[in-house]
Amino acid sequence: MNDQPTLFSKNAPEPLAARLRPRSLEEIVGQSKLLGPGQILRKMVEQDAVSSMIFWGPPGVGKTTIASVIAQQTRAKFINFSAVISGIKEIRVVMQEAERNRAFGERTIVFVDEIHRFNKAQQDAFLPFVEKGSIILIGATTENPSFEVNGALLSRCRVFVLSALSEDDLLVLLQRALVDKRGLAEYHVRTEEDALRMIASFANGDARAALSILEMAVLNGQNVDNSVVLTKEIVEQCTARKSLLYDKHGEEHYNLISALHKSMRNSDADASVYWLARMLEAGEDPLYIARRIVRFASEDVGMTDPRALQISIDVFQACHFLGMPECAVHLTQAVVYMSLAPKSNALDVAYAQARADALQHLAEPVPLNIRNGVTSLMREVGYGQGYQYAHDLAEKVADMQCLPDSLVGKEYYHPTCEGFEKNYGERYRQIKETKRQLAERHAQEQKDRQNNSPAEKPR
Repeated sequence: MNDQPTLFSKNAPEPLAARLRPRSLEEIVGQSKLLGPGQILRKMVEQDAVSSMIFWGPPGVGKTTIASVIAQQTRAKFINFSAVISGIKEIRVVMQEAERNRAFGERTIVFVDEIHRFNKAQQDAFLPFVEKGSIILIGATTENPSFEVNGALLSRCRVFVLSALSEDDLLVLLQRALVDKRGLAEYHVRTEEDALRMIASFANGDARAALSILEMAVLNGQNVDNSVVLTKEIVEQCTARKSLLYDKHGEEHYNLISALHKSMRNSDADASVYWLARMLEAGEDPLYIARRIVRFASEDVGMTDPRALQISIDVFQACHFLGMPECAVHLTQAVVYMSLAPKSNALDVAYAQARADALQHLAEPVPLNIRNGVTSLMREVGYGQGYQYAHDLAEKVADMQCLPDSLVGKEYYHPTCEGFEKNYGERYRQIKETKRQLAERHAQEQKDRQNNSPAEKPR
């Protein structure tokens, strides 16, 4: 491949994100749980004690940046390797070079971007060299490494999970870009924080996206007195998105999630999809919405359709794997499903009532018959005495006290007649009736035994 510069290459500056790539740990924004003072990844880099690892996280959160800093601060030879354009032939060439370096006492760090794009055979090509210590492998992936990286290779790497950057993190990055000589300092940009916060919100945790939007907005800004004035309107034009009234940490955030929840509860699929779109297009974290739907599945659907919970968890996983904008259709499926599902809050009410009694009766002892008599002393004082193993009984249920004495006969779950809960309600009542009949039968049997026992002889 001809890598010589062309007529046009010298006129094509690097993107802002590339020009501002951090050169040290101090310049990295975010990931404080991994790179803060005293944190393990920071110590590994500072002590030049890097081992094979996988960086897992969404796009634009610093996977390549951290690898770049390691390249600058380590004493090992650093090789950048792309899974998109490399095959087994290229891997073997790099591994042979690493073996030669090792023979001269030099370590080699191989950084593999998008390692999930490698197939099993390509990943296996790294394994013997990682095992021998010929290379230190650093992989980066946006996909769950448990599914995308071979188990044998994964077991020899430490996985570091990188989080999406917060709006505050992105604001720091954007403000730095405006004054850094490598960035946009030459434009003398004048802007309000609201415009930068809008960019941070639109970027949805992706530093590369935030810097790209900023660069485009500045290049299209208004020139006034040798300065560039950056407005919210310019940002809207550059993102092709209307600025929606939304604050992910303020009242409107809670107003919109309330609107979504109550629309689903009211079985209004159209309104539910609308409020979902309002939140997503305003930059809400799709995983936050997915978590609220998981809660809704049990709080407002519950036993009327037990599959609702599994669907909500499946949608959460889909959002985690894909992110926006692809996962919007999965969230739409979830809110429509929840809207059309039959409704019941019986589980939520049951727990609230049980919680109130639990807090009021914290000292109530567990009935002896359902305690576990694991020692002879426990059995001697009655632990497990009277316990009936339900599987051995014809009815598969025993007339046995399981609540504390003060709460005997208390009922918390009151099933509705909606959906599958109608069937579960019938089963619930059948169990109650079976226990009542068993109790009556046992009481009669005990009475008969007493009547049939021989009378005490007079002295």
